[in-house]
Amino acid sequence: MQFWKMHGLGNDYVVIDNRTIKVSDEKINSLAKQLCERRFSIGADGLLVVYPSKAADVKMRIFNSDGSEAEMCGNGIRCFSKYCYENGIVNKTDFAVETLAGVKHVWLTLKDNEVASVRVDMGAAKWERDALPMLGEGAAINVQLPVDGEPYNVTCLSMGNPHCVTFVENVEEFPVDYVGPSIETDKAFPKRTNVGFAQVLSKNEMKLRVWERGCGETLACGTGTCAAVAAANRLGKVGSKVTVHVPGGDLTVEVADTLYLSGAAEKVFQGMLFKEI
Repeated sequence: MQFWKMHGLGNDYVVIDNRTIKVSDEKINSLAKQLCERRFSIGADGLLVVYPSKAADVKMRIFNSDGSEAEMCGNGIRCFSKYCYENGIVNKTDFAVETLAGVKHVWLTLKDNEVASVRVDMGAAKWERDALPMLGEGAAINVQLPVDGEPYNVTCLSMGNPHCVTFVENVEEFPVDYVGPSIETDKAFPKRTNVGFAQVLSKNEMKLRVWERGCGETLACGTGTCAAVAAANRLGKVGSKVTVHVPGGDLTVEVADTLYLSGAAEKVFQGMLFKEI
């Protein structure tokens, strides 16, 4: 089976075409763990898998490096879209992708017939706790969450997957690798959660680090970036178009009746899998 290694601002993926079901559902989770293991395999934050779709032009499944399946990924869908276009799976520059979080629409910007950037309709944020899910009722907007005895003000929402956002004064010096896993596995989140640590620079600029459920801190997180901007916008901290600086580069989020995410997607290399699957 052929594969591409790709990344969206350093959030990296192995991408395979499984439309002919070469890999069964019984083996796909373990394959994701094997392929994503760094130093002993290709190495990646996740595995993106192409399937046929009856609801859209193509279907994307996403598996974290620990083998768990994710509902949606903003960086992943940009890489996935580039892969599908450049491999002739989809032959148009705007199309629909089926995900576990629903059908998402993408628009490709081409340079020399290659995909340079992708704009994604990420859908509207869902604020009710049961959408994440999160224990309790109603929305969790700027509420206190005790973490190891210390209270954090958090805003929680779903972007098709669960996010908990907290605002900090200096995100570069914040102990993400300590607080992130504590919030991810907090009892308030029955299915765990992604955790965003955001620093607002101005009405149209932010810095962000994200501890991703199932794989730890990554260089970029698309849904996490949308969640952070949506939370900041709801709290009046930013406007409707925001540039977000993540460790891997910059993403742009537009807030309307839905959220639009724009950013680059890169192919790193391609190869052939010989591992028994």
